[in-house]
Amino acid sequence: MPKSSPPPPPRKPRADARRNRERILEVAKEVFTRSGADSSLDEIAKLAGIGPGTLYRHFPSRESLLEGVYCGEVEKLAAAERRFSDTLTPVEALRAWMLLFVDYIGAKQIIAPALNTMVGGSKVFECARDQVQGAIHRLVARAIESGDIRADLDPFDLLRALIGVANVASAPNWRDSARRLVHILIAGSRPGA
Repeated sequence: MPKSSPPPPPRKPRADARRNRERILEVAKEVFTRSGADSSLDEIAKLAGIGPGTLYRHFPSRESLLEGVYCGEVEKLAAAERRFSDTLTPVEALRAWMLLFVDYIGAKQIIAPALNTMVGGSKVFECARDQVQGAIHRLVARAIESGDIRADLDPFDLLRALIGVANVASAPNWRDSARRLVHILIAGSRPGA
């Protein structure tokens, strides 16, 4: 029996297709955050400046769009950890990443309930949890090594504190409160604090 050749590698999306996908995700995040996970997909397409067919080509269902927005936020966090570590002092990299994490919490609160109803939603969350925990662990380890923060700091305590503030997200200005908390947590994590 002759061997079959392996399938060709998948083609990279065209530049305009990538831009459309990024624009859809950007607009969807804004609309979902403003109006909730049941927002009109037609409105999202219109605001993104594309037709509904283009939206459905990239995201065949509401669930796939929600998952795309959520995964995009996690990818931004992972990329930011690397970028901040390369360009900022260890403690400032940690601060900048935690401020970005506040935005991630906001997106997650809108999207997570809908993702929880999906089959496989837990796989999305597991992957996200691993990436988020890995990022905070590396940032804290770097800040401890530099002497910017105390050696007994548990990275997950920082996340728990921010998530705790987010549990009152229905309160007005919770994001402002969470951002202030980032600065308080960093100050309290300094040696001798």
